[in-house]
Amino acid sequence: MNELRIRTPEGVLFSFPLASPIARFLAWTVDAGVIIVLSLAVSTCVNVLGAVNADFARALNILLYFAISIGYGIVTEWYWRGQTVGKRMLRLRVVDEQGLRLSFSQIVIRNLLRAVDLLPGLYLFGGVACLLSPRAQRLGDFAANTVVVRMPNIPEPDLDQLASGKFNSLRQYPHLEARLRQRISPGEARVLLNALIRRDDFEAAARVELFAELAEHCRAQVHFPPEATDAIADEQYVRNVVDILFRKQGA
Repeated sequence: MNELRIRTPEGVLFSFPLASPIARFLAWTVDAGVIIVLSLAVSTCVNVLGAVNADFARALNILLYFAISIGYGIVTEWYWRGQTVGKRMLRLRVVDEQGLRLSFSQIVIRNLLRAVDLLPGLYLFGGVACLLSPRAQRLGDFAANTVVVRMPNIPEPDLDQLASGKFNSLRQYPHLEARLRQRISPGEARVLLNALIRRDDFEAAARVELFAELAEHCRAQVHFPPEATDAIADEQYVRNVVDILFRKQGA
């Protein structure tokens, strides 16, 4: 299996291509370079203490290197939601294998066990585990229930194709349009857009339920007059919102 498939309780199926062991190794080499640079910078500062106590400076260097090598992955993966510098460059991301939100404890576990995956050197244990695992998981991934997936670069869709021949009644209220752009976050806008792009992939019942929830969320952000929203299906309402969020004003 070369992809992670997750089915939501609503019956919506999402699939993500799995990261290959080679891609993960390349990402690790980038991250290793970042860790080395950070460690050298810290070591340069600590070595100043060597003039006072060389043994203390040496011990402190070892402790700080361990903290940087482990803390780097924990901090970056938590702050960037499953990505490090290397993973961002290769468009990889750590996700929960059940599709749940990645927790801090999962990030800590997979990064602490990285020391085991590295044994006896150059990720030998972790590499063998990735090759044998159907989901390309290393030992840290098994313990944390995580999977590394690829995030392909998807070109922006043609909005004219998504809303071809559809009149957008919401555009009659420019001040409410502006308020909608302020209250819908970029992440929420991307979810709305992806739902429209993949609408034909959903089962009929799941599609109706999904767009009902999305439309309800959008209506709660900004209340348009009834004459602009009455008799509009939920999917069309979401399409109108996406048109406002992604199309240039006045286009």
